[in-house]
Amino acid sequence: MDWGLLLQILLINLIYIMLNTIRTLLAIRGYQKIAPAIAVIEVTIYTLGLSMVMQYLSNPIYLIAYALGFGVGIYCGMIIENKLALGYSVVEVYVQNDDHTLASALRERGYGVTIQVGYGRDGDRLILTILTPRSNEVYLHRTIEEIDPKAFYLSYDAKYIHGGFWSKRVNPRLIKRSKVKDQQTDNIVVEEVESKEAYVEETGYLFDEAVNEETKDPTSSEE
Repeated sequence: MDWGLLLQILLINLIYIMLNTIRTLLAIRGYQKIAPAIAVIEVTIYTLGLSMVMQYLSNPIYLIAYALGFGVGIYCGMIIENKLALGYSVVEVYVQNDDHTLASALRERGYGVTIQVGYGRDGDRLILTILTPRSNEVYLHRTIEEIDPKAFYLSYDAKYIHGGFWSKRVNPRLIKRSKVKDQQTDNIVVEEVESKEAYVEETGYLFDEAVNEETKDPTSSEE
């Protein structure tokens, strides 16, 4: 058995299926120029790999390598497509009817938010519709959960976009600025907690910010 040939068959089919998966996902999302270009490379690799396997049909090891490359190629293609995060997603958020806090906070971060009124089983709800780049979708989900932990939301792919707020797109500077601001806030809180803990350990006193006075830590022992 030729191990070099076996590895070639595995890699060729892996690359072919990986490109096939990426091309299919791009075509679904409306990338009409990139998808055909990938298809040309894809079919060339497919023909090469198939011709190699056809010469060794009597040996099941080569068929197993070909099939293994198929499965691994699909997995790798999905991973790469998720990393590229091409396209846009629509996120719909359902909140209480009189709660505009989330919508205002998202608009401050540069998102376009469309508000509708929905009628649910337990009363009226506000439906917030937000369009976001897929590369920013995880951050948007985290922001929604931080502002309104009880909010229900769902997301799905947006294939075509025309006009409206998205003719200008989301302001990336505002989004980046909000991310930096959130990180700075977290760092300040951590530093403040650490400084207070060090103060108590060193002096045995607690600092009351509300009245701006020091009180003795009841847990500390007097010498």
